[in-house]
Amino acid sequence: MRLLLPACARALRLRLRPGAPRPAPRMAGCSGDASCTPDKPLTNDGKKKTLICIEGNIASGKTTCLDYFAKTTSIEVLTEPVAKWRNVHGHNLLGLMYQDSSRWGITLQTYVQLTMLDQHTRPMISPIRMMERSIHSAKNIFVENLYRSGRMPEVDYFVLTEWFEWIKKNIDVSVDLIVYLQTSPETCYERLKRRCRKEEKIIPVEYLQAIHELYEEWLIKQTLFNVSCPVLVIEADHDMQKMIEKYEENRDRILTPYSLRQCL
Repeated sequence: MRLLLPACARALRLRLRPGAPRPAPRMAGCSGDASCTPDKPLTNDGKKKTLICIEGNIASGKTTCLDYFAKTTSIEVLTEPVAKWRNVHGHNLLGLMYQDSSRWGITLQTYVQLTMLDQHTRPMISPIRMMERSIHSAKNIFVENLYRSGRMPEVDYFVLTEWFEWIKKNIDVSVDLIVYLQTSPETCYERLKRRCRKEEKIIPVEYLQAIHELYEEWLIKQTLFNVSCPVLVIEADHDMQKMIEKYEENRDRILTPYSLRQCL
């Protein structure tokens, strides 16, 4: 397990000298841009809202993580709206994208952006919400992969990017903690074959490798896009029992992300 702070945290530490006065703590990632929202909105009963996103490759174990916390806590858990992606008025958009990503990539990702925005903004029923992925990974990982692989035209990429930037500036889609389930592409491929989702049967290991590399750039190296919250990295190549033990070990770190949001 590793805890990574955003770039602002590391930079602030480097600027400090022994004996120098320490500046007031700041929310991690708040550098003055419109997407930073230090004052989190409240739930219907007046409690502070906390959003935790479980991120990782396809078949990295996100469902196991969500199931564990859904069964052992009273928090609100939202899975990816895959059922919607599989049935858009009778059309399996997810299946179409895997069959021909050059034709259907922009269509699926437009709908993914909409449905993930709904996940972020729907009224909360608990002070803590845990989500499977986020609108941020939809753009930073899956749209980026389509563009880099040449399967999304530049104009489509720019349109989705402008939509995403507008959303961040005008709607609160901030996240308090990212839990990154770091899993090798080979492990994901073996798990993917065992679970036999029909849309995933044609996914090659090279696709999983590309997604893995983007996650590493975004959340570990933090060179791809801005990361405005702490990232808790959990190695997730283990079997289910071992992963449950890891979730138990990290329960407090995961469920109290405000203790991690200081740049110092």
